[in-house]
Amino acid sequence: MNPCFCVIFLLRLSFATAVNFTQVFAWNEWAFERPSKAIKTQAQRQESFNQENIQPRYMAVYGSRIFLSLQKFDDIPETLVSLRTSSASTSSPKLSPFPSLAMNKWKDCNKIQAAKGLEVDAIGRLWVLDDGSDSCNAKLWTIHLANNDHTKLSVRFPFKKPMHDLVLEETPDGTFAYISMMGERNIVVFSLEKSQCWIVDTPGVHVLSIALSPREEPRQLYLGKSKSNELYSISVAALRNGTRTANPKLIGKWTANNSYRMLMDNRGTMYTAFLSPNYIQSWNSSQPFQEQRFFEVGRQIAIWPFTFALDSSGNFWMTVFHYKADKPKCRLLRAAVGVKPYYITDSTTKGVSTVTTNCTSCIKGGSVAGKRQTDESTNYALIGSVALFLVLSFIISPWLCLRMRNMRNSNEQETEMPTFPNPVSPEMVHEEIENDLYGVVTAPPPRPWL
Repeated sequence: MNPCFCVIFLLRLSFATAVNFTQVFAWNEWAFERPSKAIKTQAQRQESFNQENIQPRYMAVYGSRIFLSLQKFDDIPETLVSLRTSSASTSSPKLSPFPSLAMNKWKDCNKIQAAKGLEVDAIGRLWVLDDGSDSCNAKLWTIHLANNDHTKLSVRFPFKKPMHDLVLEETPDGTFAYISMMGERNIVVFSLEKSQCWIVDTPGVHVLSIALSPREEPRQLYLGKSKSNELYSISVAALRNGTRTANPKLIGKWTANNSYRMLMDNRGTMYTAFLSPNYIQSWNSSQPFQEQRFFEVGRQIAIWPFTFALDSSGNFWMTVFHYKADKPKCRLLRAAVGVKPYYITDSTTKGVSTVTTNCTSCIKGGSVAGKRQTDESTNYALIGSVALFLVLSFIISPWLCLRMRNMRNSNEQETEMPTFPNPVSPEMVHEEIENDLYGVVTAPPPRPWL
């Protein structure tokens, strides 16, 4: 066998097994935590909700707590919930209304109506994008997780539009939120210190998903185009300066349409999920656009199959949701990947890590902390092994090829046997290898959640 082919095969195998997800929890059915003094009607409502209507949409992670936005349905009172990953119990935890059941009150414009995009900043504030309702405008909340979950309404937007996702930029001049709406040909910029928001037109691009490059300048805001496979970027500096129009630049085209979720890590790798396809793609933004398969399940499982987020300890968290009658209905997975959220740099990692792990369960839970350190150590060892394998591959492969060529030339000079034409043509040897992972997935008609 050609040694060059062996090197390529082993190299691809190493990358394919580099990310090892483990299952943390699995739910066949959902259940909600209720306060001990919950009224009887609330308890009855808990027993009457439709399991099919509990659908995770967005995720954020802080210390040992995971936050999920749920798709809003009339029989589901909560739209923002939390769960702890530090429990010693092996049973899957119940979902706790966050920050409280009272704050998840439908048709009350001073409460959370329909949580959408979630993001945790460097000082431990959870930003919650609120879609509003027919009678309530969209809003943006901040919940200080390191300060007893103190909740504050940061801005009430002067419009009723379907919100989608957000990213945060923390600068010496203040904190900015960049917000995408569902298929609108513009984005929203919000300045926390100035308590001002403005709309920025994106001509020709109806934006769905959004991601922000790491903290090194010049920063780029990435936009996933709705009902398309196109990926665009715009300059963040212009957004900070108050521009009202930004002309997006085409970066590349994914193999699938409708990238509903994009996430950037602090090394510049983007992770993207699409409506219906059963996989997550990645792209190293420091290189020309070329997507790679990051995660995949065996078949199509849902219209909105994944939610995911990174924590400050280098873990990639993800829910895998099955819309149909599959069991388990939802799984929570984790993988130690050694990268962190886009807002953390090497110079600020230490400080941010201290903030985001300052919770009782992480400090006292020695077994949890030890397991996390073990996961990171395993990950670093794996990365080191892959790097060593790469170096050796680039050294040994040319040497093997050269040695085989020299041996072949030597044999030709020493033998006196006549030569005959090779009956196997080069075209027969070099067969094209097609990647069957990119087959066409026929998606069912979309549910009316848009």
